[in-house]
Amino acid sequence: MTLIGLAYNQKPEPSELASPVEEGDRHEDGELSRPDEEPPSKIFDLSIAALIARDEFAEWDAPATIAAVESALSRLGKVVRLEATEDFPERLRQTGPDIVFNIAEGFRGVNREAHVPAICEFFGIPYSGSDPFTLTLCLDKAKTKETLAFHGIPTPRFAVVENLEDLAERTANLPLPLFVKPLHEGSSKGITDHNLCWDRDHLAKQTRFLLENYQQPVLVEEYLPGKEFTCAVLGNGEGATVLPIVGMNFETLPKGALPIYSFDAKFVWDRPEKPLDIFQCPARITRELQASIERVTLDAFRVLGCRDWARIDVRLDATGNPNVIEVNPLPGILPDPADNSCLPKAARAAGIGYDELIQSCLKYAAARQGVELGPRSKAVSGEHTLVAGGLA
Repeated sequence: MTLIGLAYNQKPEPSELASPVEEGDRHEDGELSRPDEEPPSKIFDLSIAALIARDEFAEWDAPATIAAVESALSRLGKVVRLEATEDFPERLRQTGPDIVFNIAEGFRGVNREAHVPAICEFFGIPYSGSDPFTLTLCLDKAKTKETLAFHGIPTPRFAVVENLEDLAERTANLPLPLFVKPLHEGSSKGITDHNLCWDRDHLAKQTRFLLENYQQPVLVEEYLPGKEFTCAVLGNGEGATVLPIVGMNFETLPKGALPIYSFDAKFVWDRPEKPLDIFQCPARITRELQASIERVTLDAFRVLGCRDWARIDVRLDATGNPNVIEVNPLPGILPDPADNSCLPKAARAAGIGYDELIQSCLKYAAARQGVELGPRSKAVSGEHTLVAGGLA
């Protein structure tokens, strides 16, 4: 039977988090709670320490997600958990799995998402998903955009600011409004309504905040006023397929919130017990726009070297043309539909259940590397076949 290693990072329990807020002010996943009557702007009254603490482990997976992935993979072989802690290399070497299913986001450094795949390559162990280079590239928002622009794939114009003294010079040719974000983060970490800057004073203030508290350069890019979409991709090469597109309905955000998919929109205002009706899947758009979005999505997936699966965020500019704004080769895969995780949501719209989604990623990875999975991994009568835009 195939031995499958499951590499992951698990969110710490609330009691393990060093936090400046009281325990009663936290949800189980370590994020700050928000009273229903509290306006969106209230979040900015939090201390800087609270703002940073609430999203430190946003990219890591909860126990329920890890258990759901393990259950799905168990139909393809024997699964052994390999948490990506400091002893991961030795445990990987001793276990010697036939293939590793990688959802580990890492913790330290700008190459953190590449650590597990690089260690797998060192030991010659096949793994799922993108390689270390692509994972590092896509975590650097500027290098991602440089690659996209070189290949003629639309993306907002931008500048990178490492010191506040360089801000004016670096952004002189970028028209307001501008959007700022940490250069090396995912899961909307560091993204709030304050990141949209309508004047130069605000731009300087928010850039200073991000530089000082996230300890990394800041990406400053043109703000696109159009609608936003997120696109799930499964497969490889010419066979890669965009699942039904997810559209963002920002009108459902709390009154006064800006039309951006911020950390608050993703994790605070949108809770399983009171979900936001923010998503439309499939997005209600014309066939022409759908084809245009799918084209730039697949172009980005391929030129960046993504493999097996990814989630790519697209936003329309003032003329209605789709631009790539984010590429995530390690997409979120929360199993509970109430959590509004976009890749599983798109899969469900295509008729692909959660277990089949997880298994498909591993099958694509195994096929790429000549790994034979368990006896139940072969296609059976009625199993879905991916085609462009959905299923056959």
